[in-house]
Amino acid sequence: MPRSAEGIRPADAAAAYDAAQAVVETHRRVADFLRVGLTLAEIDAFVAKTLADLSCRSCFLGYKVPRTPAFPCHACLSVNDCIVHGTVASFTRPLIEGDLLKVDIGVWRKGWIGDAAWTYSLGEPGPEVRRLMDVGKESIRRGVQAIRPSNQWIDWARTVQGYVEGDCGLHLVEGLGGHGIGRTLHGKPFVSNVVPVWPMSWPEGHQRCAVGTLVAVEPMIAIGTSRTKTDPVLKWPISTADGSLAVHYEHDILVTEDGPRILTEGLDDLRDVVG
Repeated sequence: MPRSAEGIRPADAAAAYDAAQAVVETHRRVADFLRVGLTLAEIDAFVAKTLADLSCRSCFLGYKVPRTPAFPCHACLSVNDCIVHGTVASFTRPLIEGDLLKVDIGVWRKGWIGDAAWTYSLGEPGPEVRRLMDVGKESIRRGVQAIRPSNQWIDWARTVQGYVEGDCGLHLVEGLGGHGIGRTLHGKPFVSNVVPVWPMSWPEGHQRCAVGTLVAVEPMIAIGTSRTKTDPVLKWPISTADGSLAVHYEHDILVTEDGPRILTEGLDDLRDVVG
């Protein structure tokens, strides 16, 4: 483990790691469980059973922000053009070959939160979708390396946007990004995936990546557009405005003196083509 981080005790860092690893283990089991013919209701029930088996509980179920209903599911399950915050009720048909499923899992474990998402293809994806998935995984790999005490949060955005949009010609979803975690699900800093047009629209962007900070970073990438659509009342699910496919990848990171420590290590080893 890297040298102790300022602002977080070694015991707390270990607890945050355990929560993150509970998410990774849940993803491992989900990847083995996924197959054509399942419904989102069956997948969500499997996530609930797995979390109970791991002595965790979902930090998504019942989560709410002001003026919105409580989130109704244990996991966010988002299919095809749905980018994030998909629910059991938002997609009711069984999964078929060719579907692209984003699974976002958040847990409470001994007072600490783990939160990570991965994208799975039902059956072998075609070249365009395979490229979309590979760009998503490479973007988060590159971006994580920019999260170090010598850098600012905007260096994450420059790295991810430069690769996804500059090198690959795909689209980072507007208005969505990562966030601080730890003992709460959504805290500071907000971690934008794009460099803002107006510098003051992201005041944290020019703050240093302080040692001891826990963040969940999460590129969300679409083939056709950066624009989104959503239910004006519920505020979820969030889908691409043009109906094009999207992917979502998310890691939990602890900033240490030596650079980024990936608490959700192991996600990259998951098979992402499933039954």
